[in-house]
Amino acid sequence: MCGIVGYVGPRKVVPIIIEGLKRLEYRGYDSAGLVYLQDNKLRKHRCEGKLVNLEELMEEVDDGAGHIGLGHTRWATHGPPSEANAHPHSDCSGDLVVVHNGIIENFQTLRRELTARGHVFTSQTDTEVLAHLIEEHLDGDLAAAVRSAVREVDGSFALGVMWTGRPDMLVAARNQSPLVLGIQEGRGCFMASDIPALLPYTRNIIFLEDQEMAILKAGELQVMTLADGLPLEKEIQTIDWNASMAEKAGYRHFMLKEIYEQPLAVLNTFRGRLDPETGAINLPEIGLSRDKLRGLRRIFLLACGTSWHAALVAKYWLEKWVGIPVEVDIASEFRYRRLLLGPEVLVIPISQSGETADTLAGLRLAQKLGSRIISICNVVGSTITRESDGTIYTHAGPEIGVASTKAFTSQLTALFLLTLYLGQELETINQAKRIEFCRALVELPPIIEKELSRLQQDMDGLAEEFSRSRDFLYLGRGENFPIALEGALKLKEISYIHAEGYAAGELKHGPIALIDRDMPVLALVPRDGVYGKVISNVQEVKARHGRMILVGSEGDEALAEIADYAVYLPIIHEELNPILYVIPLQLLSYQIACLRGCDVDQPRNLAKSVTVE
Repeated sequence: MCGIVGYVGPRKVVPIIIEGLKRLEYRGYDSAGLVYLQDNKLRKHRCEGKLVNLEELMEEVDDGAGHIGLGHTRWATHGPPSEANAHPHSDCSGDLVVVHNGIIENFQTLRRELTARGHVFTSQTDTEVLAHLIEEHLDGDLAAAVRSAVREVDGSFALGVMWTGRPDMLVAARNQSPLVLGIQEGRGCFMASDIPALLPYTRNIIFLEDQEMAILKAGELQVMTLADGLPLEKEIQTIDWNASMAEKAGYRHFMLKEIYEQPLAVLNTFRGRLDPETGAINLPEIGLSRDKLRGLRRIFLLACGTSWHAALVAKYWLEKWVGIPVEVDIASEFRYRRLLLGPEVLVIPISQSGETADTLAGLRLAQKLGSRIISICNVVGSTITRESDGTIYTHAGPEIGVASTKAFTSQLTALFLLTLYLGQELETINQAKRIEFCRALVELPPIIEKELSRLQQDMDGLAEEFSRSRDFLYLGRGENFPIALEGALKLKEISYIHAEGYAAGELKHGPIALIDRDMPVLALVPRDGVYGKVISNVQEVKARHGRMILVGSEGDEALAEIADYAVYLPIIHEELNPILYVIPLQLLSYQIACLRGCDVDQPRNLAKSVTVE
């Protein structure tokens, strides 16, 4: 959550900071600020609200000629959004500034102690204690002062620190909150919360680990341990994303662009990993031998939000085709019960960013209890991937819209590949069936691509009809029940309409009391193994005059007779229906949000990457 950008080098720093913060807007924020050094004085500018307010402020002051600086977008935790609570925060002298992501858990105790020693605070934030702590320890060596200060801190942090006494350098530090460094030979050094901020300038990236820090200067970058300042050799990784991948490319919103990128995201996720002629699945990056896989007795899927819905779909696939019991856990609940884990258990964390705090904490606990870890992730080199035994990358490219779309369908694709791979290695899926599945998967991207424009037109009409609704129910059974959950989540995330997803068979156990002429109900009814059951549930809604939208298989004329609105999708292999059937639900949410005038890409109160608990 929040965004950090820092730069030191020969270029003017303010345009770099503003551009970097723009590329981190998807992370969620409610205030913004920056600081740079000019004439040996720190020039600090902060404002509440969107980044455009900071841009306008900088146009007014028009003094952005510095070559070293820090920027920040804040998502409020301690204290409401305001100019005073926006970062950067200063020490008493005003000569030292800090930007910070994370949460300082003992900040109240530290604040009382610092106040008693004469420090004056000007904000309600936990971050400000860091500036004053560093001030207390500062005796000419900024890096040493940062190391000493964070020893007093409990909690998570990604820090950028700047001091007029060292006008040539920035200090970065990390613990349980992501921070990446960028190097552009001859053009300076960068720090940021996430890779997209650096893409216009460099693709040469260093990922800081927990309890590491760095000193950034115009011509060099040093990484060291946070505990004692010992130098570290870090690998420079070249990221295969480019700046244009994080731009709208003519689409109205990033979310719409990313919905239309799903055919390519699905294709890139399975490309080179399967052979439709032989049914062979190739996942060498898993990092577990066949013998270790054969020793597995249970699988835990660990995720949050949309990724949790992908995990729920995978449970159906894995239990049906691999024959191993599967548990699906919401990551924020995982650690707070007695976990029966060990070497015979495979834990699969799923995270788009690879930095999700709750998922990462669950991964670490599972490792401590001896379990094997295979992660599903979109970001090469992220913390979750570095701490896993193996990773299946989704290759969706950067996803900027807060409401996940292509990351979700590529996660489903990766989880389906994992199902086929385990079935291959454990001999629970024969070759003929694997060939059938592989061919169905290869045929899917062009089907999605062909249907997208038609579906957007269909959803246009539905959005006009339902954009003023206050509530919505989504129904599904079997593998499509999690898709009902995902459709409801998308609608409430970006349109702020209250929506709930239910297993269709649960209607009569409570939710049916909500059905009346004003309640829209969307049900997923492909012709699959539970088709008859879902139709029975739909008839229960119709009998109570609910407004019914049915999404089902081409040629199923019965749907039009039952429903107020019928949306038809091509018939594909029923195991892959979840990947196809989520797409009209994404488009419906998008169109409704646009009609309601909502901020589609940056919904209120939400952050793209939840890096605090």
